[in-house]
Amino acid sequence: MASKPAVSTSLAAETTGSPRGTVHDAPGVAAGAPVSLDEARAEVWRIVANSRTSFQAGMRILPPARREAMYAIYAFCREVDDIADEPAPDEEKRRGLAEWRVAIDALYAGRPDRAITVALAQPVAEYGLAREDFLAVIEGMEMDAYEAICAPTLEELDRYCDRVASAVGRLSVKAFGASEPQAADVAHHLGRALQLTNILRDLDEDAERDRLYLPAEFLEAAGIETHDPISVLANPKLGEACDALAEVAREHYRQAAAALRKCARRPMRPARVMMHAYRRILDALVHRGWSRHAEPVSNSKLAKLWIVLRHGII
Repeated sequence: MASKPAVSTSLAAETTGSPRGTVHDAPGVAAGAPVSLDEARAEVWRIVANSRTSFQAGMRILPPARREAMYAIYAFCREVDDIADEPAPDEEKRRGLAEWRVAIDALYAGRPDRAITVALAQPVAEYGLAREDFLAVIEGMEMDAYEAICAPTLEELDRYCDRVASAVGRLSVKAFGASEPQAADVAHHLGRALQLTNILRDLDEDAERDRLYLPAEFLEAAGIETHDPISVLANPKLGEACDALAEVAREHYRQAAAALRKCARRPMRPARVMMHAYRRILDALVHRGWSRHAEPVSNSKLAKLWIVLRHGII
């Protein structure tokens, strides 16, 4: 799906007591060949590197084991998102996402059967990553895989954001090492804030795929009667609906920042970096204006470096 979810081994003997084993059919490995933990991690690194996002750089501030955990989480998200997003028959998408449900069940049964779940097994055991959050991400992809989302209700949009973004946040804060109860609030609010920022940034890209994530209530309040994505973007009152959604995102950023202040600083550095980077993008989108929605907005390399230095290191 265009508005990408924000920020995507056998159980190790020393963490679970089960024997170190091998699995089969990892991408990039010949069918039937065993997959070692090193090969699984190499496959995860390939997925992260091919994503060409700033995610990889942002996670470098984590200790190595937690960084590997985040890369494996990202690879999972990337893979299920690609299934939902590919131009394939619905039945093929259903099958692909159903296979991932089976793979997650196998992971939690101690029998990871593909490269990414091999790489996830140790983080699941050590950091308490919840099976329900992986399944929630799959459910979010299913919401948008078979029938394009167009002008959802606010309730539907919030449920979608929880599944494709806040569920990832719940996995992430555990991988970061945050232990405070407020870490769950960070995941809840920051996940939604990042996803809403993505939605406002990707209006044109989504419309080209017959998708429109602006809520029906905001379109109605702006006097926009159509839900056709291209027509909505051409409507002179588009800005009113976008401003309303931007304010929802800003409130989530405020709530996330308040929760972050109650968490230990060091484990939550990646969350702080992502919050400031994406809030800067939201501010730039509002400053640019919604009539120029086709003009891309992103952080410069210098701005990204400053954000990492200011909020990830100093």
